[in-house]
Amino acid sequence: MSQPSHAPVLSPDDLEVVPGFEHEKLQGSVPSISNESDLREALEKAFDYRGDITITRKDGTQIEGYLFDRRQGKTLSESLVRILPANGPRVSIPYSDVAALAFSGRDSAAGKSWEAWVRKYWEKKASGETAEIEPEALD
Repeated sequence: MSQPSHAPVLSPDDLEVVPGFEHEKLQGSVPSISNESDLREALEKAFDYRGDITITRKDGTQIEGYLFDRRQGKTLSESLVRILPANGPRVSIPYSDVAALAFSGRDSAAGKSWEAWVRKYWEKKASGETAEIEPEALD
């Protein structure tokens, strides 16, 4: 015969609200990439970033755009990022060609959590404003 469980009983409402993921605030930052590990970590963060980045190549040229893909190989020269510049075709850059990285563009999802949306919704309702269940423009 099994013993009764003393675990708390959760209602569906308790399970519906889950804490959100806190994104690191990268906008405007320029990470140090003094070694291979730093470079790989910075490019991984750039891949998760929801704004434009600027990569300075070792020849001094700069590419600004949205990093939409990365391929990680065993070496830096076998690894690459793919960027979609605002004006122009897609660009592939080997990790070995990256001299610097900057999170130059606005993070388009910053501050747009579900909790923030619900808070704004109820504030509008409480003040008598029209509160609609429509997504906000991404700008």
